[in-house]
Amino acid sequence: MQTKSAQSQRNSTEVNKLKRRHFLQSLAAMNVAGWMAGQPQLLPANEEFDHPAPTADACILLWMAGGMAAPETFDPKGYAPYEVGMPVGKMLSTFPAMETSVDGLKISAGLPEIAQVMDRATLIRSAVQPDLGSILHSRHQYHWHTGYVPPQTVACPHLGAWMAKVLGPQNPVMPAFVNIGQRLEGVGEKEELKAFTTGGFFGSEFGPMNLPYPEQAAQAVQPPSGMSSERFSNRNRLYKKLVDQNPNRDQMSDYQRESLLRSMENAYRLLSSKDRQAFDINDEPQESREVYDTGRFGRGCLLARRLVESGTRFVEVTTEYVPFLHWDTHNSGHETVARLHREIDRPIAKLIRDLEARKLLDRTLVIIASEFSRDALIEGKPGSNANDQATFKVDTLSEPKHYGLHRHFTGGTSVVMFGGGMKQGFVYGKTADERPLLAIENPVSVIDLHATIMTAMGISPKTAFFTEGRPFYVTQDGQGQPVRELFA
Repeated sequence: MQTKSAQSQRNSTEVNKLKRRHFLQSLAAMNVAGWMAGQPQLLPANEEFDHPAPTADACILLWMAGGMAAPETFDPKGYAPYEVGMPVGKMLSTFPAMETSVDGLKISAGLPEIAQVMDRATLIRSAVQPDLGSILHSRHQYHWHTGYVPPQTVACPHLGAWMAKVLGPQNPVMPAFVNIGQRLEGVGEKEELKAFTTGGFFGSEFGPMNLPYPEQAAQAVQPPSGMSSERFSNRNRLYKKLVDQNPNRDQMSDYQRESLLRSMENAYRLLSSKDRQAFDINDEPQESREVYDTGRFGRGCLLARRLVESGTRFVEVTTEYVPFLHWDTHNSGHETVARLHREIDRPIAKLIRDLEARKLLDRTLVIIASEFSRDALIEGKPGSNANDQATFKVDTLSEPKHYGLHRHFTGGTSVVMFGGGMKQGFVYGKTADERPLLAIENPVSVIDLHATIMTAMGISPKTAFFTEGRPFYVTQDGQGQPVRELFA
């Protein structure tokens, strides 16, 4: 006979499957609309505004994909070591707090190198997210990366695509937008990931260059071995011809077709340039490579630094989103986060120190962020009707796999920002010290966080393009307000 809890979990799973199916159908419609879209036009200002003076020229987003628990990283709470029989409600943090280079500021043990560069950082402890009706990673990641809640009638551009479109490249040879570490094939929720990893209605030329394996990046920017320059040129011409003769040509607007051709021309120009050496992390001195080399994420941080040095405008480096892996800690949370601490600690600190040593940190905005935080008891936030997605629903700990923060929490999240005109050694906002760990001081919404990032890059939050019969803003409806207290 099936137990009530098993039946409830089965019903919850079916509900999530239906929601995901509806989400996929909506994304498919959005993608079709994106290919049919004509050229977006910069919307004349209906009200006076000026682009702000930029405090940053480049941006590196270090994406902790899957839901980085703030109490296990940058906002430690009461520490309770693992003990059989311990009530789950006693778990606030499963790591003790440790001192940093900023007097009075503590972060979680396990991040000793990052702790020593926090005097270069602004730490936001009060970022908040909506529940979006259902707390699906893909919906929240889409929202964070585009500023809009799916589904939309418009193919929404990624933040990096906005920077590529509005600011243009720093180096005309280098891609303006590079995405490192995320596979878009062979992983769960690939269609959802593809939906926001895009140039959207701006077109292919403003979308990302995807490099899932940073150690293979050099191979991605050189012609096949043994191919002569003449044959390489001929192949480029043939590719253009094939695009123009595509049997689905009638489903693609002239603007989108021309944008695709321009993106191919940009790729050809890069492959013919000496600037492509920036993609070869093996050119880095061995002692430097060894510090970064904690895995794909660490190697991605090294590649990001090299690309920014060579003129790339926006780089995202991700720990990679794969359902139930990495930061998606639905069980064995403590053990998994301990591993992730080791993977991110040295590379992030090394990236900050390297940018500083090269006089690049002041003009490069580095962001550590995730789609939401985690809690041991609460799904969403108090009052949410979101389904509980914890794998193991227990009242007391009986096995190590129960030890950790396994539920999605949207009521208070940490974001770290280095360089790019932000204050140094500064903490903004606060979450409660006891459950529920809600942001209780200076909450920062996704829309205002985006306004802050865009303002640092010299883009007004009110910037808009007219597309598909409507104005579309860089922050939702142009309403984002930069958090001025964060700027130096």
